[in-house]
Amino acid sequence: MSCVCVLSLCSSTFLCSAQAAPHAFSLEQVLSSPFPTNLVADQSNNDHAGRIAWVFAVKGEHNVWIADAPNFEARQVTHYVGDDGMPLAALKLTPDGRTVVYARGSEANRAGEIADPTSGVEKRVQQVWAADVEKGGPRLLGDMGCDEEGCEDIQISPSGEFAVWSAKKQIWIAPISGKDKAKALTFARGNNSQPKWSPDGKKIAFVSDRGDHSFVVIYEFGRNTLRYVSPSADRDRYPRWSPDGSKIAFVRLVGKEMKQPLIPQLPLPWGIWVYDVANDSAHEIWKGGLGLDDSLPELTEDGSLQFAAKNRIVFSSEQDGWNHLYSVATSGGPATLLTPGKFETEDVALSLDKASVIYSSNQADSDPQEVDRRHLWRVPVEGGTPEALTHGETMEWTPLEIAGKLVCLGSTATSPAMPYVVTAKGRAMIAKAVLPADFPSSQLVTPKQVIFKAADGWEIHGQLFEPKMERRAPRPSPALIFIHGGSIRQMMLGFHYMDYYHNAYAMNQYLASRGYVVLSVNYRTGIMYGRHFRETKDGGPRGGGEYRDIVAAGKYLQTLATVDAKRIGLWGGSYGGYLTAMGLAHDSDLFAAGVDLHGVHDWSDFREEIPADAPDHDAAVKLAFQSSPNAAISTWKSPVLLIQGDDDRNVPFSQTVDLLQRLRAQKVHVEELVFPDEIHGFLMWKSWIRAYGATEEFFGRELK
Repeated sequence: MSCVCVLSLCSSTFLCSAQAAPHAFSLEQVLSSPFPTNLVADQSNNDHAGRIAWVFAVKGEHNVWIADAPNFEARQVTHYVGDDGMPLAALKLTPDGRTVVYARGSEANRAGEIADPTSGVEKRVQQVWAADVEKGGPRLLGDMGCDEEGCEDIQISPSGEFAVWSAKKQIWIAPISGKDKAKALTFARGNNSQPKWSPDGKKIAFVSDRGDHSFVVIYEFGRNTLRYVSPSADRDRYPRWSPDGSKIAFVRLVGKEMKQPLIPQLPLPWGIWVYDVANDSAHEIWKGGLGLDDSLPELTEDGSLQFAAKNRIVFSSEQDGWNHLYSVATSGGPATLLTPGKFETEDVALSLDKASVIYSSNQADSDPQEVDRRHLWRVPVEGGTPEALTHGETMEWTPLEIAGKLVCLGSTATSPAMPYVVTAKGRAMIAKAVLPADFPSSQLVTPKQVIFKAADGWEIHGQLFEPKMERRAPRPSPALIFIHGGSIRQMMLGFHYMDYYHNAYAMNQYLASRGYVVLSVNYRTGIMYGRHFRETKDGGPRGGGEYRDIVAAGKYLQTLATVDAKRIGLWGGSYGGYLTAMGLAHDSDLFAAGVDLHGVHDWSDFREEIPADAPDHDAAVKLAFQSSPNAAISTWKSPVLLIQGDDDRNVPFSQTVDLLQRLRAQKVHVEELVFPDEIHGFLMWKSWIRAYGATEEFFGRELK
């Protein structure tokens, strides 16, 4: 008969299974480090400028911190208390560095409901706040309202007097002093976003999305007028002002064409345009999207499309099949490849003089393991040999040059993410005193880079966490495969730069301390191994081809003498939950148990996202179902723990509800852990503790 076990949400501790080896640290300890995000700097060019700010999340408490050059001694600005599910985002410093501006609160879904996993204590829409660095005391500027797609960036005027942001499909403005309420800048049809101040603060450029086309629009203060920048039937986005305010660069992606087949999905033509503000004219300076590899890369808010020195524009492109940086003259002409090689770039920033680009990448150089790390590099905007700024067994991301110093966020295999200043000898940690004294760095393992091949010959990278010698059992150990979400992600040989995967990396360390061999898999459809790896023809709902890589990971583990081939489990969230369910449905003989966190179980349930006029619509829906775990329920035998928040805005909770009924009918052993009012990426620190604790308990029962 089927067995459904509902795990209590009230328990704050988790009992060790009788078979579990003694462990040296707790789950709470390894998840206790302060996680840094939103690293920013003041934007003045004064010689004395040198203030940075960031957000620390510590056990569910989110606060703004700052540090000043040259010593970068950290101090806390805001003082929010408690695991309240109220994250901070979109942090900015005013140009003089005296005030921080940020968004605080939880996201809203498409129905406008505010995420509130605190059991209805208070429904709080996301709001924009400002706080003086010296005086403190946050003041409300206005409502913002992130949704499941994330937060729009806040933009500060060059004078530091005003903040603008997008909310409720319009652009909003408020004085940072807080003396007046926020108001809509103007009215424009469509969904308006991506506001950018002109250097003189007299204009704002933004994007007005009208569905199948979009415009770049200029609002001019005083005149209260809207100017449409070279309007067309295409989709314009990412406006960027030149330093003197005379030009705007933007990306033009072709408009949506009706009745197009869904398979294959080919890159769409796109180009970089430059608009002359005085002459009200625009022209294309570079064209992309002409080859099979050259899709439009995802551009960061202030990153990989920027005016640089030497009359150059820096941008990213995949024209050679890898996400690289290029530069082109503002007048047009051939683009110069700045970062050649079989690697990809990620975070991008200009140097203070805008003469060079500082970026993070997984360039292997002389060490093949670097392809699974991040380091910082510098290259002149006109081209040249990239210079490595960091190297070795550390990882760095989010670079910023300020006051002659380079600061960043970073980690290692055994130390969590923290802010750093790069030095001639390596790097120095900022805010070291905030790290908990009992964080178990010395007890963590250094994962090994492993490379194995899938059945069709694809080369797959992974990170192997093996228990320390004193943690290993006398006989072969149970093993677990961790499957990341996304799927456009890459797991690395160290603590990750995203909070979701920083937690997952800590969990893999905890599982290794409990005696499991853990293999984290970078399956195809992920980033940093080239577009051919990321954009596979049969990935996800088009065939689930990446599942072959999970099977290959299981078979690789079976070759290890330290692994019991009959005790291999799977765990992962979101897309990783999907592939966990695929493994249990298709290969229960290989995978003995699994933990599926908010996974997709039936791609065809998202049919509303498939254009109704596509000529292969019905075939695509059918293929989507065939690519799903639900299509193989009849062969699902292995036990599973299902975990999800019922206010999930990424994967509908109905995916778990439906799968549960199907598994009951199949008489599969199912356990479930449901978090009322939690979202996809849990807002509460205690939710992560409970979910991961339940995961370890479940595997302890099923594999030990």
